[in-house]
Formats: sequence, C-alpha cells, structure tokens
Amino acid sequence: MKVEVHVWDWPLRLFHWLLVAAVVGAYWTGKVGGEWTDWHGRFGSAVLGLVVFRLVWGFVGSTHARFANFFPTFSRIAAYIRGEWLGAGHNPLGALAVFALLAVLAILAGTGLFANDDIAFEGPLFDLIDKDLSDKLSGWHLRSVNVLLILVGIHVAAILFYQHVKKAGLIGAMLTGKKQLPRSLAPADAKPAGPIRLIASIAVALSVVWGVWGGEPLQALAKLAGVQNVQAGNKL
Repeated sequence: MKVEVHVWDWPLRLFHWLLVAAVVGAYWTGKVGGEWTDWHGRFGSAVLGLVVFRLVWGFVGSTHARFANFFPTFSRIAAYIRGEWLGAGHNPLGALAVFALLAVLAILAGTGLFANDDIAFEGPLFDLIDKDLSDKLSGWHLRSVNVLLILVGIHVAAILFYQHVKKAGLIGAMLTGKKQLPRSLAPADAKPAGPIRLIASIAVALSVVWGVWGGEPLQALAKLAGVQNVQAGNKL
C-alpha cells in the first residue's frame, strides 16, 4: 500500500525552478550576446547565488535536502543497481546527477567571475588576475557549457524515463514536494529546517553575490592586489 509523503521542502523546490530559469536565461543571453551580455552576467550572478544557497542548504536544510541523506556512496550505488536500495529522497544515480550539475554550475559561475569577451564584458573579479589567465578561464567557461548541456540532456532523459516508464511522478513531486511511497518507506524522521536556517542560508548566498559585484571586502582585495602588483613591478 502506498501513502503520500512530503519529501521535498519548499525552499528546495523553489531553488530548483529558479535555477532552471537562471540557467536557461544565462545560456540564451550568452548565445545572443551583444546588448544581452550584461543580462548574461546578471543571470550568471543568479546561478552563483542559487548554487551557494544549495550548498549551504545541503548542510542545514531539512532532512531530504541534506547531502548526507543522499550522498552517493559506493554501497548505496551498488544496492541501487542490485535493486535493493530503499529510500524516500534522491536515489543514488539521481544523487550523482545532483552533485555533477552543482559542480559544473559552480565552475561556470566561478570562471565567469574572471572571464572576458574581448569586446565589452569583463567579470566582476577580472581585475584580480592578468589578461592571460582571464582568457584561459574564459575558455574553461565556454567548454563547461558543453558539459552542462550533456548533463542537462541526461537529467531530462532520466526524468522522462522515471516519469513515463517507471511512473515515479518526479515532476509532480518537485512541484508539490510530495511522493507516493510504500508505507514501509515513509520517512518517520524527516524534520523541517526552520526559518532561522533558511534566512541564514539566503543571507550567505546574497552576501556572496553582493561581494563579487562590488562589495567592500572584495573591493579592498582588488585594491590590495593592485598595490602588490605595483610593488612587484618596482622590485623588477
């Protein structure tokens, strides 16, 4: 007998759909370029903030949002392949996809901070490094887009497979937070995170975005780096 169980908390679901919108926006504006380049930077900032939020929420969020709850260990993956895995949240292969996507998005957002397009756009931390390194990071940024597209394709294909073949209802679950599970798998220890942790997670994410786009701490770092470069030049 199956029962309806609340698995995904609303901050996680909101994060998921905002991330979809931000990634689509960043990809489209990056392809179009021109006058949309500034919007590419804005969407990239949104991706950065969302990834930071998810990383923090992965440690302080509700039970099934925490990385420890679904980290794809070898034993969990092996059990899933044998058909012996039992769980309510991400299955081990889905967990691999989560970590892979977060890693690639972190690389994209991180390299974008230092990137340039040789025309009009420079990332907010461009001045902290030399042009040659910025060009290399710009190349990594572009190559990472291809990796992201592959991962997104696999992710979408997997969702469609579980939705239509295995009848898992993943799309509905990511909208409502609820899944149909056997009563034996219904989690009895799931705990919400509470408003204080949510506010703190949002504050950390916003602080990072604010910092890289003009916050005083990184402005001071840029000035310090400039002073050090001058001093190094004087020594030469």
